[in-house]
Amino acid sequence: MHVEEAIRSRRSIRAFTDQEVPREKIEKILEISQRAPSGTNTQPWHTYVCTGEVKDAISRDVLTLVEQNAARKYEEYDYYPAEWKDIHRDRRRGVGWSLYGLLGIEKGDRERTAKQSKRNFIFFDAPVGLFFTVDSYLMRGSWFDAGLYMQTVMLAARGEGLHTCPQAAWITFQEPIFRHLGIPDDQVLVSGMAMGYEDTSAIENTLVSDREDVANVTHYIGFD
Repeated sequence: MHVEEAIRSRRSIRAFTDQEVPREKIEKILEISQRAPSGTNTQPWHTYVCTGEVKDAISRDVLTLVEQNAARKYEEYDYYPAEWKDIHRDRRRGVGWSLYGLLGIEKGDRERTAKQSKRNFIFFDAPVGLFFTVDSYLMRGSWFDAGLYMQTVMLAARGEGLHTCPQAAWITFQEPIFRHLGIPDDQVLVSGMAMGYEDTSAIENTLVSDREDVANVTHYIGFD
C-alpha cells in the first residue's frame, strides 16, 4: 500500500469483526513502527498488546467502574483541559454528533449515548487491544514522540490490511489496565488502541471526520 493511501484510508474504526489477527502480523507492524522518530533517539514508548482473556478481564473491570461512575478526570492526568475553547469544543462536538447521527442517536438520549460510549471499553469488538506508555519522569517532548510512534503503528497497520482506533477514553480508568498488564508504577498511560479488521457492514464505519481547510492552519512566511 502506498503511504498516501495508508494516510487517506486511516480513520477511527468503531466496529470490528471477530477475525483474529496473527501475532506475527502484530510483530511485523511493531517492528516497522520502531523506526518512528523520537527526540535524540530516546524511543520513550512502551507497548502492551493484549488479547483473549486478559483483554476481556480489562474490559469487565473497567465496565464495572463505569457502572460505579468511578471515572477519574482527564485534567487529573494533565491530559485534556477542564474547559475547551470554542474552536476545539466545536470540533469535538461535531464529530460526536456526526457519529450519533449515523447511529440514529438523538441529542439528549443519554441511555443510548452511554451505551455507545461503553463500546470503547470492549475495544469496539476488536480482537487486539494495545496500550502505550512512557516513563513517568519524562515530559511533553516524550509524549510527542509517543504520538509519532502511535501514528506510525496505525499507518503500518493499514499496510497490513488492518484498521485501528486510538482511544483516550481509557485514561480515566487506568487501575485495571496497569494491574492486568503488569505495567510498572513508574510509567504513565498515553493512550489505548483497538486493532483488527473493519466490519464493513457497520454504519458507524462510514464516518469520515471533517478536517479543517489546510489554508486555515498553515502559515507560510518568506515565500514570494
